Amino acid sequence: MDPDDLVTSIPANLLDTKSLELGIRSYAGRVQLDGTGTAKNNLFYWFFESQTCSPHVPVADQQDLISATPLVIWLNGGPGASSLIGLFLENGPLTITEDTVGTVSLTTTSWNQEAHLLYWDQPLGAGYSHSDDPKHDEYVEDEAELGHMFWQALQKFFQLHPEYAKCPLYVCGESYAGKYVPAIALEIDKQNGRKAGQHIDLRGIAVGNGWITPELSLGLMIDYVYTTGFIGLGQREELLRDYAKVQAEIKEGSLAEATKDGNALVDKTLAYGGNFDIYDARGWKGLPWETLKAYLNTDPVRKALHVPLGLEWTCEDNSGPVADALVEDNMADASDKYGALIDRSDGGAKRYKVLLYTGNFDTACGFRSTEEILDRLMRDRDPEWHGAPRLIWQQPPGDPKGFVRQRGNLTQVSIPDSGHEVPAYQPETCREMLYNWLFERPFHGHDPQGPLV
Repeated sequence: MDPDDLVTSIPANLLDTKSLELGIRSYAGRVQLDGTGTAKNNLFYWFFESQTCSPHVPVADQQDLISATPLVIWLNGGPGASSLIGLFLENGPLTITEDTVGTVSLTTTSWNQEAHLLYWDQPLGAGYSHSDDPKHDEYVEDEAELGHMFWQALQKFFQLHPEYAKCPLYVCGESYAGKYVPAIALEIDKQNGRKAGQHIDLRGIAVGNGWITPELSLGLMIDYVYTTGFIGLGQREELLRDYAKVQAEIKEGSLAEATKDGNALVDKTLAYGGNFDIYDARGWKGLPWETLKAYLNTDPVRKALHVPLGLEWTCEDNSGPVADALVEDNMADASDKYGALIDRSDGGAKRYKVLLYTGNFDTACGFRSTEEILDRLMRDRDPEWHGAPRLIWQQPPGDPKGFVRQRGNLTQVSIPDSGHEVPAYQPETCREMLYNWLFERPFHGHDPQGPLV
């Protein structure tokens, strides 16, 4: 008997005039969470099995292959963003045209080519994740609460699909998920240590353009837009005065005020620069997703994905009730969580793998933020990180794909010609980066400071 959450096909366009067969095992639906203050809270998931597995072969006959295949969780940030943005616009097996037809098709650059891929709308209030009475959504207020809620959701998913419960698991995401991802990983680590629930074989985390140390990112944003000519010297001085106020509020522990004033600082910076795209300084508009929003708010799509008919799919970027509930969390520094994960092992001899990657045209949380966060974290842990070789990742005669630094369990990659959502701008390079990291394949290239060959 097929599972209740099986998805074999979805509407192939906005008008549902034809269907798109997925051709792989896919499951979607919502898990109900226990032990929360409000009854019937639900988190939505959409799973895609690796293309290395056959949908035509019974699970039992390929269980060893299924269990040996990495399971990659993907989370978008916001706060309040749906991870279906990542699915359709960044790294998933589906894409949609931004027009009146909204044609949905399969992609050739999906991350599920060699790994299982699991998208979650979280925390509660994002995407299709709501309580049965959305007026009583239980919005999380900090990362500890968020991490525990997500651990519960994973436990429910593995109860539904025990065939994936032993897969090596990697928690990945971008932007505000720079806070979500390490919090979730640490919660999994804690619950594994307590031997609570199903053991989860956590192996590592990957974060792209993470919102990790907001105070640092805001200051570097001002530097970036000044260097690139979006603001003048006088405007820079004014913005730095506003920034000093945010710094003082963070130091005092007035994080809600710091978030409010930090958001105002970002808005003023964008206005002074003609409202350029904060996520890609080369343009004036972000990734378009209005057609996707219309598509996901049709009942034929809801029916295919096993969510209640009429349930509104919501997606916000640092606004709305999800962001309001996380107002103090927003300006909190999450870098210590990365340090904890870099230090910890998976219960055996191997430490958790950590990958931080950035697109170089992101103004919000770009390369310099990640570079300086890692420099601070590693200064005492491993002083040799600072001078570790920085490889030019390149296969001549092609242009460089990126710049890579690896030492121990830590990998850092900078990807040129890319904005905030790296998989959307450089899909093939980003997938190759992920697989090199997952499967410990080499980043072919050369060290420009090394000996000439």
